[in-house]
Amino acid sequence: MSIEVRRLAPEEWPVWREIRLRSLADSPDAFGSTLAREEAFTEDDWLMRMQSTPVVVFVDGAAAALGGAFRIEDGVAQIVAMWTAPEFRRRGLARLVLDEVVAQARAEGRRVILDVAQGNPAARRVYERFGFVATGRAEPLREGSALLVDEMVLPQPRV
Repeated sequence: MSIEVRRLAPEEWPVWREIRLRSLADSPDAFGSTLAREEAFTEDDWLMRMQSTPVVVFVDGAAAALGGAFRIEDGVAQIVAMWTAPEFRRRGLARLVLDEVVAQARAEGRRVILDVAQGNPAARRVYERFGFVATGRAEPLREGSALLVDEMVLPQPRV
């Protein structure tokens, strides 16, 4: 099994679109967006999404996991779109995505945060093992949703 972790270039937006739509179809209660919303995105919308420093893990050439981080304010990067295809779960691919995304955010001197759905204990375990801790803040998954997400933060490394 060959594994390749790659930050996608803007012109690779169709690769991002394909795996992102798969993630939304597979796990609709894990994301702040919806499949219907993103299926309607134009090429310009997808190109804008490429600003999230998208990372994809390929297993034997197939896109198997993804994630990215948006710079949401000065000094803060928010991890988004974390997902691993069901057939590739429990193989450490999420960790590979986090390694790459967090390294980029830290290289830019940013604090790293993310949201995790309260009903997703597997994702929470991945984040906790990586070092994220809950901040105690919760909010709706998306506007009008009864589902909640918890904010988590990655403490700064000690110098």
